[in-house]
Amino acid sequence: AQSLEAWFIHIPGLKVVMPSTPYDAKGLLKTAIRDDNPVIFIEHKLLYPEAGEVPEEEEVLVPLGVAEVKREGEDVTVVAHSRMVHLALRAADRLAAEGISCEVVDPRTLDPLDAPTILRSVEKTSRLVLLQEAVAQCSFASEVAALVAEEALDCLDAPIRRVTALDTPMPFSPKLERFVVPSEERLIAAVREVCA
Repeated sequence: AQSLEAWFIHIPGLKVVMPSTPYDAKGLLKTAIRDDNPVIFIEHKLLYPEAGEVPEEEEVLVPLGVAEVKREGEDVTVVAHSRMVHLALRAADRLAAEGISCEVVDPRTLDPLDAPTILRSVEKTSRLVLLQEAVAQCSFASEVAALVAEEALDCLDAPIRRVTALDTPMPFSPKLERFVVPSEERLIAAVREVCA
C-alpha cells in the first residue's frame, strides 16, 4: 500500500485524479475518458466500501482541475485528498465541539491543481494544514505548501503544517500500517497547534 501520486504529478502533461466520493469517482472518470490527454485515475482501495450518492444520469461530469470545499470553516483550512478527506471531515466534527471551525478542501484532481480555491480558503482562514496518506518528502502536500508560501505567505497567521505518513516503508501488518498512516488524533493535534 504505497502512495504513488507524487511520482505521477511530477510528469508534465499527465493529469492525476484522486476522488474521495462515489459521486466524484463517477463524474471524474467520465470526464477523464473524454479528455484528449493522458489521465491517471487513482482509486483508494479502502474507499470501495464507502456509500454515497451515485447519480444515475448519463452525463454527470466533474471537471478536472476544480476542487470542492467539502466543509465550510473560518479558523483553518485543511487540504486533503482521496481517503484522507473522510478523516479530515471526522476530525473537523470533533474540533467543532472545541470551537475550532475547519474548512476542508478536496482538490479531487492533483494535476491540474485548482490553486485559486485553495488560496481563497487560506486567505479566509489564515491557517493551513495539509493531510495526505503519502510521506511528506517531495509530495503533493509539499507542492501545495510551496504554492501557498509563494502566493499567500502574508495571509498566514501560523506556519503551514503537514500531516503525512511516517517516513518509513509501509508495513504489511494492518496494525503497523495504522500506526504509520495519518490519524484523526495527529490531524487534530496539528490543527490545535496552528490555531493556538
